[in-house]
Amino acid sequence: MNDFEPLIAVFSCHYCSYAAADLAGSSRIQYPPNIRVIKVPCTGRVSVNHILRALECGADGVYVAGCLEGTCHFISGNFKAKQRLQYAKDLLSEIEIEPERVQMYFMSASEGAKFANVAKEMTEAIKELGPGPLRPTKSE
Repeated sequence: MNDFEPLIAVFSCHYCSYAAADLAGSSRIQYPPNIRVIKVPCTGRVSVNHILRALECGADGVYVAGCLEGTCHFISGNFKAKQRLQYAKDLLSEIEIEPERVQMYFMSASEGAKFANVAKEMTEAIKELGPGPLRPTKSE
């Protein structure tokens, strides 16, 4: 288990967190390479199905990264995403999968360092939990 490297899917809003990821890269701020960023127009477009499908397809953890609360370019998209994320956590709890595998973070486009820190924080948290229970085995 010591060599376990988690795969983490990130649903990142176009206006803020994706720009923060871009800033982290252009500023040469290092973050774990096991982060897979999926750009979405707004976190409000991320459904519970997207989150659960990412886990089903092999992600050990998923986080949604959106605009700072109250600053969504689509008014309430990040609030909708927050509600959906909580519902996904509740569903995971019901089927005895750690809800900590799914998180939401808020950041502005100018917070490249925060994007990198969140990626590190999430990677460490998932390493503690171990491989996702839905992760396909090598024989599948």
